[in-house]
Amino acid sequence: MAAFPVPGSRRRIRRTHVIAAGCAIALCTSVAAPATADGGTTTTTAKPTIVLVHGAFADASSWNGVAERLEQRGYAVMAPANPLRGLYSDSTYIASVLDSIKGPIVLVGHSYGGSLISSAAAGNGRVKSLVYVSALMPDVGESGMSLAARFPSELGTATKSVPYRAGGVSGTDLYLKPGKLHQVFAADLPESTTRLMAVTQRPVATTAFSQKAKVAAWRNLPSWFLVAKQDKTINPDQERFEAKRAGSHTVEIDSSHVAMLSHPEAVTDLILQAATAAESTRPALPATGASRDARAATALTGIAAASLIAGAGALLLGRRLRRPAP
Repeated sequence: MAAFPVPGSRRRIRRTHVIAAGCAIALCTSVAAPATADGGTTTTTAKPTIVLVHGAFADASSWNGVAERLEQRGYAVMAPANPLRGLYSDSTYIASVLDSIKGPIVLVGHSYGGSLISSAAAGNGRVKSLVYVSALMPDVGESGMSLAARFPSELGTATKSVPYRAGGVSGTDLYLKPGKLHQVFAADLPESTTRLMAVTQRPVATTAFSQKAKVAAWRNLPSWFLVAKQDKTINPDQERFEAKRAGSHTVEIDSSHVAMLSHPEAVTDLILQAATAAESTRPALPATGASRDARAATALTGIAAASLIAGAGALLLGRRLRRPAP
């Protein structure tokens, strides 16, 4: 004898199907939107801390105009003192400064500071982007000296060597000749300012330019580059070469080597581009985690499983409701 559903069972069956479909959608949604490694969402809205690394012959105060503008726009800013003792020790020091910062970081380097950020950012997943301001940007195996040999500038005629001793260590420092600083380093600043810069300059050890880079973080991170078209310390063609090689977002301005002093607004604008990108990009996957393709495959598998389970449940429940009353 054919079995007929009991009164009202059709409505219950339809309701069951709707509930099952809703469960499937909820399960699919939970599988298809994986969280990041730290349990957060797939995007970050936190403003990054902007770390400004100065170059040779200068100190952190060279960033004052840029730092003030960034803080006015609501960013936390750090401008650590670059030791200027050598690529390896200086980049290790900058990396230790980065370790003290919570949250995302935009790392900015001027001149020799560019070499440091390329090394210090390696392996630090919180560094979201790199900004180079008329800077060195060596690849693995390159040094400041090897790049300068390919793209000569007037810097070689503007420095003097002075031996130094410190804590049982000896070496050679480089200073800018006072009479050359204005012409080669900061031609678009008033001479009264560059005379004071010559008196207060910080020397740089020759090892800062002779040591070869062991890593190049710009190969794995997005970068921005400001080319100073009137730069006589680093050849502008070298800056263009570095930026093109790295695929950097590049701007060119009519500036001397010290663009952050003579054109702080332009430098700030470029940093803000990198900071805005850092705020909106998805965080990188951890090195030991699943690949993006693997995560997508896992999500699709979960969706299929959820749909199958929900459909089977609806079928079984529907059959139960269709059974004749005893």
